[in-house]
Order: sequence, then C-alpha cells, then structure tokens
Amino acid sequence: MTVNKRKKVSRLRGSMTHGWGAKKKHRGSGNRGGKGMAGSGKRSDSKKPSIWKENYFGKHGFTSKRARNINAVNISYLDENILKLNSQKLANKENDFFSIELEKLGFNKLLSKGRVSNKYKIKVPYASKKAIEKIKSNGGEVILA
Repeated sequence: MTVNKRKKVSRLRGSMTHGWGAKKKHRGSGNRGGKGMAGSGKRSDSKKPSIWKENYFGKHGFTSKRARNINAVNISYLDENILKLNSQKLANKENDFFSIELEKLGFNKLLSKGRVSNKYKIKVPYASKKAIEKIKSNGGEVILA
C-alpha cells in the first residue's frame, strides 16, 4: 500500500529556511553567480587560467573548405554602366559587341537580373544558367574561364 508523503513546503511552514540552512542558500542559480561559466569574464583572476586551458574564448566550429568568395554582378548593372565602362577602357566595343572581362571590374559571377539591350562578349569565371541564356538570346556570348 502506497503512502502519500506530505510535501516539504507544507511540513516546514514557519521554519523560515525550509530545511536549506541559511536564508541565502536556496535562491536559485543567482546564489552561485549564474549558470555555467557565468562571471568568468573580466574579473576572477583565479578562474582565468582554467578558462584559457579549456579554449573558452574565440571562434569554434565548422568552416567549409569549399567556400568560395563570390562577388556577383547583375546584367542590369552592366547595361546601365556600359558607356561609362567603355569610356574608362574597362570594356571594348568591337563591331556590334561590347567585350568585358568582369574580373578586371572586381566581379567573378554574372547573374541574370535585368534586360539585355546590347550584344555582349563577357569573360567571367562563374555565371548563372539564366544569365547565359539571356545574353545568348540577344546574340552575345559568355566565356566561362
């Protein structure tokens, strides 16, 4: 037969500490200065050497080895600034084509946002499929290098 044990709260009414010793003891994690490694930052010189040993500070975790630094440009940017680029000798006009090396401009990927109003011959390491389609449909070409 099970016996229902009375809870400590009701048994210790009037005892002030409810069986936790001093009044200050049973106040949650604030009693010990926080949870985990709390309070080990700017003060507490005695704790610092143990924290250095555990590699507590700094960045940790996974970084992809395949991560590429992509700096992309849209077709709309080229279309709006083609005359300025041509005057600065960053783009050349050969017959009907504007030939551009995007790496000289600081870009390494061509994206498809915008309309194509000129014929382009663009040399770039990366380009989206849609950007290649747009330029080819207008009579230009994209050289992936």
